[in-house]
Amino acid sequence: MRSKRLSRFTLLLAISALTLFTTATRAAAQQESVLLDLTYNGGVGGDPQAGLIKDAAGNLYGTTAFGGPRSGGAVFELTPTQGGTWTLKLLHAFISGIHDGQRPQAGLTLDAAGNLYGTTYWGGAYTTLGGTVFELLPQAGGGWKEKQLHSFGGASEDGLNPQAGVIFDPAGNLYGTTMSGGAYNLGTVFELIPQSGGGWKEKLLHTFQNNGTDGFVLLAGLTFDAHGNLYGATAIGGAYDAGTVFELMPTPHGPWREKILHNFNRTGDGNFPYGTLIFDAAGNLYGTTTQGGSYGWGTVFELTPGAGGNWTETVLHNFNNDAIGGYYPYSSLIFDAAGNLYGTTEAGGTYEGGTVFELTAAGGNWTETVLHSFNNNGSDGYLPLGSLILDDAGNLYGTTDEGGTTGYGTVFEVTP
Repeated sequence: MRSKRLSRFTLLLAISALTLFTTATRAAAQQESVLLDLTYNGGVGGDPQAGLIKDAAGNLYGTTAFGGPRSGGAVFELTPTQGGTWTLKLLHAFISGIHDGQRPQAGLTLDAAGNLYGTTYWGGAYTTLGGTVFELLPQAGGGWKEKQLHSFGGASEDGLNPQAGVIFDPAGNLYGTTMSGGAYNLGTVFELIPQSGGGWKEKLLHTFQNNGTDGFVLLAGLTFDAHGNLYGATAIGGAYDAGTVFELMPTPHGPWREKILHNFNRTGDGNFPYGTLIFDAAGNLYGTTTQGGSYGWGTVFELTPGAGGNWTETVLHNFNNDAIGGYYPYSSLIFDAAGNLYGTTEAGGTYEGGTVFELTAAGGNWTETVLHSFNNNGSDGYLPLGSLILDDAGNLYGTTDEGGTTGYGTVFEVTP
């Protein structure tokens, strides 16, 4: 029996009704195409739990968490052809049970030279349960070479189990989060600094603890603002033990300083955020919570900075199990050029297989449109956990953790 998403929680919630900025959900006709059916053994593995990235040439890159030629998951590339099909290429197969990383559950990051960076939830040099940060470098004669930048668990207070990917700052340093580990075994924020002689040095920026104020257990990645401050979300913890949004600010000669921007509340507010936050052009933050809200099925929220450094939360949409809209949004959001938001829900929709949705603002309210309802019918994928990407033509691309002709997930495109 396959293990599913390793950090998912079973949570019992007490939800009270609350009137917020919500509108009716409607469905829109969109064309969905399955670009790739994934297989567990051989191929590139299956169960992709993260979204895709796209390079300037239009190639798509992603990860599979399980299976593949060496049983530890894989990194793959999809290249478009003139005939409208896609060519699949295995870039790296992770080896289960030895010093390589295994089970990559996060998406990838691409640098200017075309190298790929990512994390694995398990594996590494010190413990099979520690995890790694890796780089894949394209080779002149073809193929890709893996380089481990950091193996977690080499020190007693190091983080463990990175669930999210990594991001760069302008100086070329990498930043990420771990779900567990650290001094209190509740997760960390780390920085990896490239060294002049080769190799990378890790620096712990923050260790989370269960003290009634700090959040803990990070399933989401990090986001920079224009001033070099980092923003993220914790799945649980905080004042109401329902998760937080936090900011980390560098100090001139010492550790980074944490500030809690919002404590999610179990009564009415959304709770348990899993996705990475995004900024709009005005400096507002947007994200999702997997549960809570008016109906208990999750929310889309906005945090707006105000005078005195305070932030105000507004719930833009409350998900509802109403046989049209989806619920349980695990992934991050994306914007289009017009300011519309797009995301996925793990469950719900017409066939209870999850959805791709759009939120459109008008007159201060946001209207949800379901662009696609996934169907567990043996051909379509279902259970989308990863974020979407958008191309210049307005097409959306993503992955499903399960479904397709083999049952091990798909890569899909939704075309307007």
